[in-house]
Amino acid sequence: MSGKLKIGIIGCGGIANGKHMPSLSKLDQVELVAFCDIVTEKAEKAAAQYGAEGAKVYEDYRELLADASIDVVHVCTPNDSHAEISIAALEADKHVMCEKPMAKTAADARRMVEAAKRTGKKLAVGYNNRYRPDSLFMKQICEDGELGEIYYAKAHAIRRRAVPTWGVFLDEEKQGGGPLIDIGTHALDLTLWVMNNYEPKVVLGTTFHKLSGKENAANAWGPWDPKKFTVEDSAMGMIVMKNGATIMLESSWALNTLDVKEAKCTLMGTEGGADMEDGLRVNGEKHSRLYTNKVQLDAGGVAFYDGKKEKAEETEARLWIDAILNDKQPVVTPEQACVVSEILEAIYESAKTGKAVYFD
Repeated sequence: MSGKLKIGIIGCGGIANGKHMPSLSKLDQVELVAFCDIVTEKAEKAAAQYGAEGAKVYEDYRELLADASIDVVHVCTPNDSHAEISIAALEADKHVMCEKPMAKTAADARRMVEAAKRTGKKLAVGYNNRYRPDSLFMKQICEDGELGEIYYAKAHAIRRRAVPTWGVFLDEEKQGGGPLIDIGTHALDLTLWVMNNYEPKVVLGTTFHKLSGKENAANAWGPWDPKKFTVEDSAMGMIVMKNGATIMLESSWALNTLDVKEAKCTLMGTEGGADMEDGLRVNGEKHSRLYTNKVQLDAGGVAFYDGKKEKAEETEARLWIDAILNDKQPVVTPEQACVVSEILEAIYESAKTGKAVYFD
């Protein structure tokens, strides 16, 4: 490819403005040339703020995809349209970065994997928590074998009272679920990635609608409307992998707890353990004594990059563009993201049926 990569943004709402467009705008190798939203004013505002000279605005994503000059598309729409738009973009010869979760359903996620293979275009999913310093350090010690065989883990996505009341977050039809598919997906992706284990055997899950019916509830973004709160307020799952390793996944937007942590994980292995409770702590045994080390994440170099600090979402954007320009595999592969979607769907299914869901 010669010149700058031309990028189109489909969906110009909160996640596009809060993450994708600001991060991409800092890269010299790209220019944002097209913006699409069903609310045209949002696309126009995005084009005015982030667009290259002559940037185009669309209301229908199909018209954006018809522009052969666009190399890359970022899909930042509600979950129920991720698969439809991503597959159409891949088939239109575009590389695709799709915001998490990969899709509303596991079947759609598998269709996306197949489309990427069929078209030969790159497909990545926006699990930006992989790029945090604590995540990268934890991944490295796992790869180095410092924890031994990791056989038990916890994936944390717990808020005390932080229910998103805007957009379609509370709409089960649009999103496919609540905190499990919204923030639990980040915690699960992070845990599977650091463990490098993508072979689930059986899943048991529960979902709760215990606090969603409260009127005038205390909440970070103001009270929610109980009539519109159609998704779960909490969801929990136990995932047993084929090698016996077990993951406990906890997710909630509203829970009566002080033990709040989001997009974090705890690992326990045969040689040691690690958690993200207070920065990053590594524990183990040496010379018949137990030890706990706290890693100084604010000192030294930055993983993937030398000489400059970046936010996780900026690292995500830079490495995604680098994967395209240099024909590398994206950090988040569609196959990995698909497993996350399959497990999330199994937790929802188990919660509805009251039975464990077996893979294969």
